[in-house]
Formats: sequence, structure tokens, C-alpha cells
Amino acid sequence: MAEFNIHKAKTHLSRLIRDALNGEEIIIAKGNRPLVKLVPLPEARPERRLDGVADLIRIADDFDEPLEDFKEYME
Repeated sequence: MAEFNIHKAKTHLSRLIRDALNGEEIIIAKGNRPLVKLVPLPEARPERRLDGVADLIRIADDFDEPLEDFKEYME
């Protein structure tokens, strides 16, 4: 969580918006009193994509089969 006073928030608004879009919690305060939280709208968040790594991920056919070490507990 990052907290900024109003003056710093105005000065660095573009950076704070970028940080909020990346998941950072931004609080804007007046003096020592927190007033508002800067949060992105759900439709403004970047879509998560696997892009080039999708072909690198392999799940074995027996992924969800019980492990040999635990067979005695499964009976």
C-alpha cells in the first residue's frame, strides 16, 4: 500500500494510475487523514494473457491421479 498527500498525487497522477492498474493499492490523504483509494475499474485492467508461454506448459495425462506415496491413505 502506498499513501500520498494530495499535492504529490496531483504531481504523479499518471504514475499512480499505472501503479493502480498493476495492482498497487494507492491511498490519497489530506494531512495525515486518508481520504480516498485509487482503484482501477474492472474493464480497465489489462487482460491476462499467456501469449508465448502457452506452448511451453505441459500437463501430464496422469496429473490428477493419486500419488504412489499416498495410496494407503486413499483406501
